[in-house]
Amino acid sequence: MPITKSAKKALRQNIKRRIRNLIYKKKTKDLVKKIRVLVSEKKNEEAKKILSQLYKILDKSAKAGVIKKNNASRRKSRLTKLCNK
Repeated sequence: MPITKSAKKALRQNIKRRIRNLIYKKKTKDLVKKIRVLVSEKKNEEAKKILSQLYKILDKSAKAGVIKKNNASRRKSRLTKLCNK
């Protein structure tokens, strides 16, 4: 357990950030999974509607530092390509 005041604060910050990061990761994984399922079922129009939500989550994740900027753009690019096939 932390002893100093600054270590206690750092622990609180760590917990908050961990929760935020897990939320972003979970949302991203769920949306990616939905898109892949829809594409495999040949429902590309529905998948394209979900893409905008995914873009939003990926951009927010990159801004918050959960993933890197290039990682977000790579994922967006690959999933868009998948939907357009």
